[in-house]
Amino acid sequence: MSEKRDTVGKLSSELIVKAPESSDAIEQMREQLSEYDENLLLCAQVNSKKYPGIFYIVSLTKKERLMQNVLRSYFFARRSCPTPDWDQTVYMVDSVNHSINFMWVIPSRDTCDWMYSNPLLVPHEQRELLNFVIDFKEGILLKRCKKLNNEEADSPFLINKGLICHTT
Repeated sequence: MSEKRDTVGKLSSELIVKAPESSDAIEQMREQLSEYDENLLLCAQVNSKKYPGIFYIVSLTKKERLMQNVLRSYFFARRSCPTPDWDQTVYMVDSVNHSINFMWVIPSRDTCDWMYSNPLLVPHEQRELLNFVIDFKEGILLKRCKKLNNEEADSPFLINKGLICHTT
C-alpha cells in the first residue's frame, strides 16, 4: 500500500501563502526534523564499517535556496572531530560499543550573536543551547575539538579531513 505524499515544494508554497503562525524556533525544528533520528542512525550504521572505533557524525542544517521556509539536515561521517561552526550538530560514535553520544549543537550565526548578547532574554527551555553558544563563542568547543584530535591547544593549525588548515 503506497501513500501519496505531497512534495516539499508544494508544502513550502502552501506555507508561504498562509498567515504566519506564532511558534518558537524549537517547535519549528521539531516539526522539520521529524526524520532526523532515523537519518542519524542510518549514517552511524553505514559508517561503522568504514570507521571502526571512534568517529564523528556532523549534521549541517541548511535552508533551501528556492524555498527559504524549508530546512534540511545533511549528515556525514568523519574520522576527526570537526571544527565547531554555525548550523552544526556533532555526535561522537563508538562503533565497537554501538553508542552515539551527542556533543554539541550550534545554531545560525544570527541566533548565536543574539543569544550571546542577550543571555538574560533566552527562555529557560533554551538554556542548554545558550551554554553551547557561549562555549562556541568563547573557544571552549574549539579547545575540546583540538584535544579530541590530539592537537596542541595553542596551535594555529587544525586537522580538517586529513588536511592541515591554518586558522586566523
